[in-house]
Amino acid sequence: MPSRSTPADQRARRPADPGRPAEPDPRSEPLAGGGRVLELNHPVVVGYDGSRSSRHALAYAAGMARRLGRPLLLAYITSPGIFCEPLSGQVIAPARDSEETHRWLLAELDEVCDREGLDVRIVTRQGSPARELAAAADEFSADALVIGAPARVWHHVAGSVPGWLARHAHCPVIVVP
Repeated sequence: MPSRSTPADQRARRPADPGRPAEPDPRSEPLAGGGRVLELNHPVVVGYDGSRSSRHALAYAAGMARRLGRPLLLAYITSPGIFCEPLSGQVIAPARDSEETHRWLLAELDEVCDREGLDVRIVTRQGSPARELAAAADEFSADALVIGAPARVWHHVAGSVPGWLARHAHCPVIVVP
């Protein structure tokens, strides 16, 4: 039986683009306290976008990770920031400062919980939030994937990230209001 390839596997096999710096591997990123860990297995993954419900999800996931004795993988997914400059037609992709994003995410975590003794990693990706969260959960064999409930009524009608994840993720999905 052929093995199934996930988007994370495809990304790992893709040759590095010489014009783009390599993304750091969150399995070996520094701890919030400064140490290094070689492996990040079975974390509690939380999707965070700055919304009120994602803040609730972040607090819930931090508590869950602490209770289970698992690391917390904070995933921040953005849409590809590519747009066309109207006058010249030049395609522009603004670069995001990952250090600034990491500081912001850690500050947000500090506002909702005490991260003392909590093994925290951050991964930032661009793409579809649902697909990237599922890929991160698969890549690290997550024990659970925690996300906030959608705030817009339209998402309840047209479909949402939680709905897609409930059908496609390979781990328990917890939706926090």
